[in-house]
Amino acid sequence: MTSPFPSADVIVRTGKTYAKDLAERVLWTGAVAVGGVLVASGPADMLHASFWQSVGAAGIIAAGTLVKGLAARLIGDKNSASTAKGV
Repeated sequence: MTSPFPSADVIVRTGKTYAKDLAERVLWTGAVAVGGVLVASGPADMLHASFWQSVGAAGIIAAGTLVKGLAARLIGDKNSASTAKGV
């Protein structure tokens, strides 16, 4: 009779894949967010951004994330939005 639970090997591989994907998403989101704020409000004024500059930054961040996800198809797995191999 086979066990309904995954093996320890599957759990470890799944955990590694999850950690790799999560780390990549956090790093890319941080980089795109900093770039979006710098572009939308300018480096000298980024701590005093207006409402519309903040909305612009959010739009730039979303567009950057979209571009990264589309570019990931060229770099990573064709069925994943991750640039890391095997995710």
